[in-house]
Amino acid sequence: MKPLASKVLRRLANGEFHSGEALARSLAVSRASIWHAVRELEAAGLDIFKVHGRGYRLQRPLTLLDRGTIEAHLGTNAGRFALDMRDVVDSTNTRLLEQAAAGAASGTVVAAEWQRGGRGRLGRAWHAGVGEALTFSLLWHFARGAGALSGLSLAVGFALARALEAEGATAIGLKWPNDILWRGRKLAGILVELAGDALGPTAVVIGVGVNVRLSEATRAIIGQPAVDIETVCGEAPDRNRLLARMLAQLGLTLEDFARDGFAPLRAEWQRRHVFQDKRVTLTLPDGSRQAGRASGVAEDGTFLLETRTGMKRYHSGEITLRPSAR
Repeated sequence: MKPLASKVLRRLANGEFHSGEALARSLAVSRASIWHAVRELEAAGLDIFKVHGRGYRLQRPLTLLDRGTIEAHLGTNAGRFALDMRDVVDSTNTRLLEQAAAGAASGTVVAAEWQRGGRGRLGRAWHAGVGEALTFSLLWHFARGAGALSGLSLAVGFALARALEAEGATAIGLKWPNDILWRGRKLAGILVELAGDALGPTAVVIGVGVNVRLSEATRAIIGQPAVDIETVCGEAPDRNRLLARMLAQLGLTLEDFARDGFAPLRAEWQRRHVFQDKRVTLTLPDGSRQAGRASGVAEDGTFLLETRTGMKRYHSGEITLRPSAR
């Protein structure tokens, strides 16, 4: 979105009609410029009603991300985070990695209304229209090297599951290594990217995408069974409150992980593990497959697969996991 489109969106967010003339006057632009801005918002996935004599209106009101509101929800935790709120970015992870390289502090957060090039695991695209998801990235510094951070993505999933449950969601499941599911459908995803020396310190950028209220058009292009919080909870939450809740829980969990690692979280993570003790098939990066029974994870977060030839451990985050056909 260009700056004018963002300004128009903020005026339309209340769900009421706004005439093109009034929008043009308030923003000191031409009616034609407003028309082009509306077209740009539609291209970003927003449904906008256009009624002659009344103007433009969003199909339903949209609560936009607001730094002050998020900090109010964070309360005493607000000082732990530096919020960088954006209308649009290519990728919150990419932007935060750049900031990390420039010396950004631990607790820096980049959140966006819309990502032009949102990224998921294995290079997959993350699809969501404006306001349909909560997409943000959190920077966290660890004194240890990357090799000592095994299980980090699982710890993040654990934290997000707790935050979603506090929001009223039930039956939240975790899929190794970084998906959050509800009744077999994907509700949220995690992308963890690391930068630093082999022995530490390590800067970790944790990217999170949570489906809040998906349009049918977005569901059609996602390419896998997906669900949103509106379906899970019966209504879409205030994304400002949800972001604050997730940041607060992530802060607590990451502090514990830095001190004790993944081991103390293992039992509760496995309680939410959707494939625990079930037959599964792992697809490895080289295309080969390994079938067996999912035995959960070890204390360092490695995946345990019971096969005909014994227990095998898998560390790579590039393994895909699907239920076995038999």
